Amino acid sequence: MTPHVTVSQVSAAADTGGINGVALAVLIALFGLVTIAGFMASRFMRADSMESLDEWGLGGRKFGTWITWFLLGGDLYTAYTFVAVPAAMFATGAVAGFFAVPYTIILYPIIFIFMARLWSVSHRHGYVTTADFVRGRYDDRGLSLAVAITGFVATMPYIALQLVGIQAVLEVAGLGGGDNIIAKDAPLFIAFALLAAYTYSSGLRAPAVIAFVKDILIYLVIIVAVIYLPGQVGGWEAIFGAAEDKMDANNAAAIEAGLPPTSSFVPGSGAFWAYATLALGSAMALFMYPHSVTASLSSNARNTVRRNAAILPAYSFVLGLLALLGWVAIAAGTQPIGLDGEANAQLVIPQLFEDMFPSWFAGVAFAAIAIGALVPAAIMSIAAANTFSRNIYKEWLKKDATPAQEAKVSKLMSLLVKAFALVFVLTLDKQNAINFQLLGGIWILQTFPAVVFSLFTRWFHRYGLLVGWAVGMLYGTIEAYQVVNPVTGKHFGGSLALIPGMERMGYIAVTAFAINVVLAIAISALLNAMKVSNGADETIAFDYFADADDPRVQKDLAEHGSHESAYGDPDDIPGNAPAR
Repeated sequence: MTPHVTVSQVSAAADTGGINGVALAVLIALFGLVTIAGFMASRFMRADSMESLDEWGLGGRKFGTWITWFLLGGDLYTAYTFVAVPAAMFATGAVAGFFAVPYTIILYPIIFIFMARLWSVSHRHGYVTTADFVRGRYDDRGLSLAVAITGFVATMPYIALQLVGIQAVLEVAGLGGGDNIIAKDAPLFIAFALLAAYTYSSGLRAPAVIAFVKDILIYLVIIVAVIYLPGQVGGWEAIFGAAEDKMDANNAAAIEAGLPPTSSFVPGSGAFWAYATLALGSAMALFMYPHSVTASLSSNARNTVRRNAAILPAYSFVLGLLALLGWVAIAAGTQPIGLDGEANAQLVIPQLFEDMFPSWFAGVAFAAIAIGALVPAAIMSIAAANTFSRNIYKEWLKKDATPAQEAKVSKLMSLLVKAFALVFVLTLDKQNAINFQLLGGIWILQTFPAVVFSLFTRWFHRYGLLVGWAVGMLYGTIEAYQVVNPVTGKHFGGSLALIPGMERMGYIAVTAFAINVVLAIAISALLNAMKVSNGADETIAFDYFADADDPRVQKDLAEHGSHESAYGDPDDIPGNAPAR
């Protein structure tokens, strides 16, 4: 089957040169709107003082169901998601791209089970990060540091990829040419500077406000595209036929070149384990990232978290439609050619919109993607900064730091991590950012036992969890390094490898996680039998069910309201306040 594409569409698809003035003007106008909103966000649910991580880094823990829904949606469904998922569908098909849809579906029952417990114990004790919780649960600085460093490092390339999403939009709009790095990347510098400024001043309130604009634009653009575009390229039958033809041609070319076939229209039986483990492992890993936890802990009640687990799958519906746009681009004859003259699949969605829509609507689509980068980049930088401030600076460098000092360090660190992401994107190959983000997914899943298992039991021994984490990290890193891209010959070329003993391809993170858990169980059983101390637990059973209106929680919040004194346990009742 062949796609129905008009000559004018093919011609338009091939025209990637020049600046699209109208689209660029719309993009700048909408970008300016959200920038103003970002600076004004400090007035949103205004706090008496922003000089604490609770206020600056968690929005005062005041966000209700709808604010949290937009914030989490803006956080989890990033600009790079909206660039990479259809790009993967366009380039190699269902295994690489469409697995994201079931993964975001099975994700929410998982977080429904554990995230409310994490919210409760965090609200009760003033925890800001998962490493805070692990520190309180086991009184173990080493295990807490392992969780903190893993989260911090895994988040860094994720921030960089948001800037890659902005770059893709600017490139299709016609910006970014020339050899002068300052002139070429000036728009990205400006976007970074504005993002850094309003994040510094408004904290988590900035992405919370901007998320409203971003999500409305995303829904508008995708729904219009899914309704309008299929009729322009011959309907869904032609779209699926074009996709199947391309995947078959890709595989035939790979076999002829002596390479393994990697494209798939419908995954065959040999790809089932790869597809399933990618979906499951990604679902388990996503809410281990600091930015996911930060957005969740900003909720005003434990039921707010659970309601969001029930209504966030609405985004999965949109993601499914977005993924199919990658195949629509095949039928439309879209040619994603960068300003350097090289093919770049990551440009396929911006290019599709520029080819097939009026310039003003293409500008709206560009703005949706660009603004879609600002929300997660802000949350990720805040979350990484909170992790550094609370679990490295306070825990290891200045134990008597006050909440105000913590907030100041976190603000400065949020600027540094964004600067690092910008340098990463401008100086290294974009493929490196993608590879490191894939590696980050492998790493962050290794914190799952220490965090999630510990929300329900203390049977696991802290040393067993630490050894399991270390071996899982080592195994996952080595296996990922040994994956070589067959085209470029570079290491860290993917996240799939043979599952030991099964001879099937699977997600490396899941295999490493299985090894992690087996070791944690074996070592914990041995150490528990030997009655080796498992540290002191500052939590009690009630903490995992506490809600915002519980009088004991209100008393703790009142006791810790000062922003000038160090944290302590004023009433000397174990298990009801931070005691570090």
